Amino acid sequence: SRNYCVTTQFAFQENEIKLLTAEIERLKNFGCLGVSPSLEGLRDENAKLKYRLNFLKKSLQEERSKSTKSMININSCLQEIFGAAIQAAYPDLENPPLVVTPSQQPKFGDYQCNSAMGISQILLKTREQKVIPREIAEKIAKNIPDNECIEKVEIAGPGFINVHLRKDFVSKQLSSLLINGVQPPAIGKRKKVVVDFSSPNIAKEMHVGHLRSTIIGESMCRLFEFAGCDVLRLNHLGDWGTQFGMLIAHLQDKFPDYLTVSPPIGDLQAFYKESKRRFDTEEEFKKRAYQCVVLLQSKNPDFIKAWNLICDVSRREFQKIYNCLDITIIERGESFYHEMMKDIVKEFEDKGFVQVDDGRKVVFVPGFPVPLTIMKSDGGYTYDTSDLAALKHRLCEEKGDILIYVVDSGQSVHLQTVFAAGQMIGWYDPKVTRVAHAAFGVVLGEDKKKFKTRSGDTVRLIDLLEEGLKRAMDKLKDKERDKVVLTPEELKAAQTSVAFGCIKYADLSHNRLNDYVFSFDKMLDDRGNTAAYLLYAFTRIRAIARLANIDEQMLRKAAREEVLVLDHEKEWKLGKCILRFPEILQKILEDLLLHTLCDYLYELATTFTEFYDSCYCVEKDRQTGQIVKVNMWRLLLCEATATVMAKGFDILGIKPVQRM
Repeated sequence: SRNYCVTTQFAFQENEIKLLTAEIERLKNFGCLGVSPSLEGLRDENAKLKYRLNFLKKSLQEERSKSTKSMININSCLQEIFGAAIQAAYPDLENPPLVVTPSQQPKFGDYQCNSAMGISQILLKTREQKVIPREIAEKIAKNIPDNECIEKVEIAGPGFINVHLRKDFVSKQLSSLLINGVQPPAIGKRKKVVVDFSSPNIAKEMHVGHLRSTIIGESMCRLFEFAGCDVLRLNHLGDWGTQFGMLIAHLQDKFPDYLTVSPPIGDLQAFYKESKRRFDTEEEFKKRAYQCVVLLQSKNPDFIKAWNLICDVSRREFQKIYNCLDITIIERGESFYHEMMKDIVKEFEDKGFVQVDDGRKVVFVPGFPVPLTIMKSDGGYTYDTSDLAALKHRLCEEKGDILIYVVDSGQSVHLQTVFAAGQMIGWYDPKVTRVAHAAFGVVLGEDKKKFKTRSGDTVRLIDLLEEGLKRAMDKLKDKERDKVVLTPEELKAAQTSVAFGCIKYADLSHNRLNDYVFSFDKMLDDRGNTAAYLLYAFTRIRAIARLANIDEQMLRKAAREEVLVLDHEKEWKLGKCILRFPEILQKILEDLLLHTLCDYLYELATTFTEFYDSCYCVEKDRQTGQIVKVNMWRLLLCEATATVMAKGFDILGIKPVQRM
């Protein structure tokens, strides 16, 4: 009988088999094998075909061997099983609903298939057949194919199918996790993913508004990289435009020898404000600023040098923040696309999409009331032109399969218009290529208003990070970790881990679509769903084996030899929770909502606490405190929990420490 769990695991190999078969048929029909050096001695066409077939089969076997390490997504596995059962029970039903979810209570099994109610409605509407859902559920249950993961099913209530997993199946998957490490679920063909995030403006300091894009974007990149995608991390800097005219003009006045002596611009924010004040109040300066823009855009070497000097000062400041938050990103600002904009305008003109409105060249996109302005009346380009050029480059030059823009919700209409324009002109087909706006809300202060300093200024991001470090150290010292528990080096590592981990987690643990209140007190609280709680929980779990004198080598040996017994209800609950990790990641890959991972890690930590309180991992003599028994299978459950938590932290960009 067909093993549906294994089928799920190797879905992408099945596709390769189809492609291989089609190719062999093509070769048979047309004989176009192509001769490589290894085939030169094979003159007979049949021998060539046989050689090619064996080579491809061997490659496929190697791929299968690699994929056996992938973690099985149990939910997907069950969906495939019930999909087959529904197909067998109702072969004429097109696109029947397939609903499989984890059960909320143990008495209802481990998972539930809730498709019967939906099928009942479809039969009534399309065929005028009144069939009660319970009968449908029974028919589905009778048609469940043989598989390795389901122990039994029960029909409950009006037509719920309660699924009980086999304990040996769960135990086997946990052993595989311990032996192979946390591996991504098999997701098919390797995809190119382009993520646009962070994107501050040159000559302006990064502020709290850049925090969300930077943190969310980095985490998304880590997730797609873990899933096996080729990820391009792009920083779409605001490094081009009319503001550089006033900056360069001010630079010439303040540091006239800038071409030979590097100007000591210490505070670029103040420098920007001075130039803006002069631009707004001095007419002569304003005229010169416009002339500087023209000379910059014509690539005058002296003005390019001035532009580079200003950009370099900003880059150094940005990099300090990226280093603190462990951000990896490639700079590709608006200037990168400048030379492409002329061709963008021409392409839209050639295809008849351009209208002239009061001297401006605009493009109306169906379904969007405000047009894109791709050229101003003075012949200059706009943000619309720049964003269209970036979109085309990412689609046509970078060959992105998935494009993600991590940009605030205020840009939603603009980005959707740009995406629709790209689709309209034929750059991509949304059925083939995914172009998504991962929008996010604003950061609020504890007064529920936009997060500002007491003087009403925007909060500088570097100040926020430094305040986080100070508060994290205060928290550690309040708990007297600096006196007897940690060495100075461990204390410093714990401070950094807690400070930056808490800031990241406070953001990521909220639904990105919503605004959230920034509160150091809440994020540093070691109770509840916070990074502080999870980091402490992680170090405690890691310490269990260490205090029992069980090292990594002993754990690896036990993982290969021990059977994970899951007889206690808390062992069973923890084992199932650990194995839900792949389905959590799959959901986030689809909806890009990272708070789901935070919720899962908190659930895993609290489920572990229930297990640890009920099940002795290490048994000690009550009088002497000496270890009398080590329950190795339970230590392996501890290790599996910590391994999954560590990978979850890694995806979130949080660095745990061994001692806290």
